Amino acid sequence: MKLLLDQNLSPHLVGPLERNFPGTRHARDVGLARADDGAIWQFAKEGGFVIVSKDADFHQLSFLHGHPPKVIWLRVGNRSTSEVLAVVQRSLDHIELFGANEDASFLSLS
Repeated sequence: MKLLLDQNLSPHLVGPLERNFPGTRHARDVGLARADDGAIWQFAKEGGFVIVSKDADFHQLSFLHGHPPKVIWLRVGNRSTSEVLAVVQRSLDHIELFGANEDASFLSLS
């Protein structure tokens, strides 16, 4: 499973996350630094990415359109990059199960 990190997350998360999720990219690194949610959604869908965001809009898009792409919503508020990384790392098992579940389209982490 490869992740696409939304603009509201630090690009510094890519390196550590790529260890567990090869192919992980940040929106900025794929030309989507100023893209709207629809463009990010389409890119993730076409590229086989799971969107990771703190943006509740992707939560809504997930319910509206289903998957692909799948969405991981980080309900972490305004936290440091290391704190966000810790939330993801302690949820690795849940993320892996979510990725493997063909029926699941949305995962909320906090």
